[in-house]
Amino acid sequence: MSAQPARQPVHLPSPEDQRTAIETFLRREVLPYAPDAWYDPASVKMGYEISFNRYFYKPKALRTLEKMRADLLAVEKETGRFLAEVFGR
Repeated sequence: MSAQPARQPVHLPSPEDQRTAIETFLRREVLPYAPDAWYDPASVKMGYEISFNRYFYKPKALRTLEKMRADLLAVEKETGRFLAEVFGR
């Protein structure tokens, strides 16, 4: 196991005073649950994140239960035929 501390990136909005915002967030949201948590101010990078999945992903409609059942029954029937070939029944 590595001795490196666990890292979990957190995406904060871009405030005018980022250091104060990060320290406030850390005190309010992190330290109550992980009192030994810390951050390296030199590692902070400003920027924006665009969630392409959130805006562009269009999920496919799921199959109906009847179609899923029919597929399972077809596979079960095909498996039965293969077993009959193998065991000569």
